[in-house]
Amino acid sequence: MLHAKNLTKNYSGHPALQELNLTINEGEIFALLGQNGAGKTTTINLFLGFIAPSSGSASINGITVSENALETKKHIAYLPETVMLYPNLSGIENLEFFSSLAGFRYTTEQLSNFLTKTGLQKTAYHKMVGGYSKGMRQKVGIAIAIAKKAKALLLDEPTSGLDPKASNEFSLILKELAANGTAILMATHDIFRAKEVAHRIGIMKEGKMVSTMQSKDITANELEELYLQTV
Repeated sequence: MLHAKNLTKNYSGHPALQELNLTINEGEIFALLGQNGAGKTTTINLFLGFIAPSSGSASINGITVSENALETKKHIAYLPETVMLYPNLSGIENLEFFSSLAGFRYTTEQLSNFLTKTGLQKTAYHKMVGGYSKGMRQKVGIAIAIAKKAKALLLDEPTSGLDPKASNEFSLILKELAANGTAILMATHDIFRAKEVAHRIGIMKEGKMVSTMQSKDITANELEELYLQTV
């Protein structure tokens, strides 16, 4: 579903990403670990088509992003660290608006069902998003991804600033999405969450993927030790 082949990005001769080769299949969660500047966000931005590669390619569902960015956007949803919603609209109004931009029209009952799947409390559906916590905004973002029928989900530091309960709820939602076939690429600093939720984990340093592993093959303590040794 997500594929990078020798994907490279340079800024004024400085390599932000160096010959990344990565494949993420349907139903798989891949976590990218690394310090700031390691290349995690650059990787996500290349898949989103926000920036153009210097060489190599990123593709989504077999479509090369740099050649047909608009078409690839039909297959993906993106959750940045801070989900951008309209604060003067309610959660269900934001969901209706953003799903309509993607060409979908849903009844109020269907929109409510999407929000229910994310665990957002029903009392919040019709409240202004300006009063939402970060965790609540993320749930609306996930609902938008579900409503768009996104085949791939790209996440940049999704658990940053969440309390343990909200972070655990978010992990459960990601696992359910993956179980239903969504491919998920998650950039994070959260070693524990990466181990807990991802099928595979990659550690990046200075624009290179220096280590990849199956999460089931390593403990959280071993992952932390490897991460610290790497960075």
